[in-house]
Amino acid sequence: MYAGYPEEGDECPEPGCTGHLGFPKVENCSCHISAPCHACVNSVLTCDECGWEDDSPDEKLVPLVTGKPVLEMFEHKPRPLDSTKIDWRDQMHSGCSMKKVGVYPVGTTMEAVRKEVDGTFGGHFESFGGGKFVFIAYTD
Repeated sequence: MYAGYPEEGDECPEPGCTGHLGFPKVENCSCHISAPCHACVNSVLTCDECGWEDDSPDEKLVPLVTGKPVLEMFEHKPRPLDSTKIDWRDQMHSGCSMKKVGVYPVGTTMEAVRKEVDGTFGGHFESFGGGKFVFIAYTD
């Protein structure tokens, strides 16, 4: 038996049942188009013997931290960029490109930075100067 919420492989919580919990084979999966698909995400733990299904609330997915708003718990805090080397963060840009926002040591040439951040199919600088750059890398 489990303590708290059921997990895959646990014994069935139904009294008298000796089955185990698992995720059934998903029907109508469309992950090949856009993963994860609705069918896969909404699959629930099911007993392989009696058919019991987990109806636990989805709140189990949200960590409970007292005194902190939920949005604060998931706030993204990127690492600081290191200006002693060519360093950048990738950001989404479009379906076929990536935005690279970064820093470089003063005196580094544009060609040296391009060599590090260039996309599969090239790219271009939106800005370059003062130790900072924004580069659009063509990836597809």
